[in-house]
Amino acid sequence: MPVQFARTLAGAQRVQRANQQLGMVLAFIAGALNAGGFLAVKQYTSHMTGIVSAMADNAVLGHSNAIPLGLAALGAFVIGAAVSSLMVNFARRRQLHSQYAMPLMLEALLLLCFGVVGAQLNERHPLTLPFTMALLCFVMGLQNALITKLSGAEIRTTHITGIVTDIGIELGRMFYWHSGRHDDLPPVHADRAHLRLLFGLAGCFTAGAFMGAYGFRYVGYATTLPLAALLLALAAVPMMDDVRNYRRRPLA
Repeated sequence: MPVQFARTLAGAQRVQRANQQLGMVLAFIAGALNAGGFLAVKQYTSHMTGIVSAMADNAVLGHSNAIPLGLAALGAFVIGAAVSSLMVNFARRRQLHSQYAMPLMLEALLLLCFGVVGAQLNERHPLTLPFTMALLCFVMGLQNALITKLSGAEIRTTHITGIVTDIGIELGRMFYWHSGRHDDLPPVHADRAHLRLLFGLAGCFTAGAFMGAYGFRYVGYATTLPLAALLLALAAVPMMDDVRNYRRRPLA
């Protein structure tokens, strides 16, 4: 991966195009983890809507043992988002190049551990399922908070409900018929650039979901290793920039 491209995507200096490109990369990864992770834990972990609904269903059906698992998953997602915010604000106050690369590096390391250790986990151990589910939810919370802060809440990557809703809104604007009866009102126009971004995010999430499902089905936990390598490549350049700047500081 070209160094300047990685610096643009994950560095502290942001432009809209880089935000969109990084959003698509993260949407692909989220789709892969969500679909592939389902095969590992029998639960989608990239959005909390299903988690909360499943807790309510299990409570009504009398499956009270499933409620703590849902609470753990929800808590892990929130903690992941909080950790992402802490890391970004810590680095931002110190004017580091890696303020957005640090959460990406943490996500990469967690996926690397998941891919290497996951296949060795004893599926019969009672803590395997809760641990794996909490780990994936933590990663998704970490990623979603990062791209939310980075893009000013314009881009979300871990679920596509809002993306598909916004696509419908823009399509409604695009096909709105102007009758000419209300010429005194501003015309209704679709934001075509935003619509292309939305389709790109949805397409990347879908492509990642297919890749993740096939990967976990036929390869197993090692499917996460290329995803971790991609995140490591993105995060390494801004972090190395900080290391070089630290070494250049004059001694007190």
